[in-house]
Amino acid sequence: MRTFQTHTLKNGIRVVHNQVTSTKIVHCGIMLDIGSRDETTANQGIAHFWEHMAFKGTKKRNAFHILNRLEVLGGELNAYTDKEKIMFYASLRNEYAERAIELLADITFQATFPHEQIERERKVILEEMSMYHDDPEDSLQDEFDKVIFGGHSLGMNILGTEKTVGGFKRKDFLDFVKGHLDTRKIVFTCVGDLSMEKVVALAERYLSQVPKTISKRKRPKFSGYKPKEVVIQRPVKQARCAIGRTAYPLSDEKRSPFYMLTSILGGAGMNSRLNLALREKHGFVYSIGSQFIPFTDTGIFVTSFGTEPGQLKKSIELVKIELQKLCDERLDVRQLAASKEQLLGQIAMAEESNISFMMMMARNLLDLNRVITFDEIQERIKTTTAAKLQELANEMFDPRKLSYLLMVPNS
Repeated sequence: MRTFQTHTLKNGIRVVHNQVTSTKIVHCGIMLDIGSRDETTANQGIAHFWEHMAFKGTKKRNAFHILNRLEVLGGELNAYTDKEKIMFYASLRNEYAERAIELLADITFQATFPHEQIERERKVILEEMSMYHDDPEDSLQDEFDKVIFGGHSLGMNILGTEKTVGGFKRKDFLDFVKGHLDTRKIVFTCVGDLSMEKVVALAERYLSQVPKTISKRKRPKFSGYKPKEVVIQRPVKQARCAIGRTAYPLSDEKRSPFYMLTSILGGAGMNSRLNLALREKHGFVYSIGSQFIPFTDTGIFVTSFGTEPGQLKKSIELVKIELQKLCDERLDVRQLAASKEQLLGQIAMAEESNISFMMMMARNLLDLNRVITFDEIQERIKTTTAAKLQELANEMFDPRKLSYLLMVPNS
């Protein structure tokens, strides 16, 4: 069973650590409660651009020195931006943990956003956007976000637009960082064979120097969801479809049982109901899946797949049938028990990943102010009843509340 300890620095930055004595690798990172939903239409894409620029120069390092600082030791340095978070993280041998923590602190809080690097990285991101538009699977999810959340920032593309990305200046980054940085909403997270005392000492050395900062920004909440049916044309051979709606936020007690319901419907297992119905029985799809992504104030449920254009209508009907079955037919004792064991097994395997656990601890602290243990998750799943799942199915899969996005080949 995982154990972890927490500590709060005087500036408000929190530290969370899980000591694992059986590993020679330390995974650590700095997660900030800032994401693309904190942007406006005028600066859409700036959080993701900031993530890129953190690697391009600090007050004491240029881009070459940043990239080589860990890689010369066989380590890795990376980052990501999503709707609500930015994270900078690193992995390397335990004995070099201090080097990783110092570098992470440097790129997170001392980035200088050099003008020439902004111009160079702008081209890279525009290329990334072109690659994204060429991948219908990636663009389908983002287009569906727009269908569900409309003009709200949750519906905006994380990469931004060609217009916004093409116009960012150094001052825009400095203003965005200054307006959104809040040390109470930053977590340093670590998993490796280091004592908590060692991790706290390193955090004090490199993170306590960050000035205490409190942001006055308020994240705009989403409301007013209305079901829609949207058809877009793309230069693709396969037709693609996304079906879903808004869902439960992180704080909702229905979140865990709905994860279970989503797993039964279209989870990672090849025995999900949608995979059996559309792939194994009819051969209509190569892959089909369902996702439930909770945010701080709302969430999104989506089922997506690709198929030959001539099979699109029938595939949608099959999805509707499976959704309705979960509304009409309560799982029997055997089905319920099997579903619980499968989900618990998947969660247990995910927890085996030290890097995933490192990220999960930070996200839990930022979103819920605590780290959810496997025992707690296990108890929630084990106590979920068939009646509860059926109740959630009728609430979430109501056909009058579902939205549809069809991506079809150009005629």
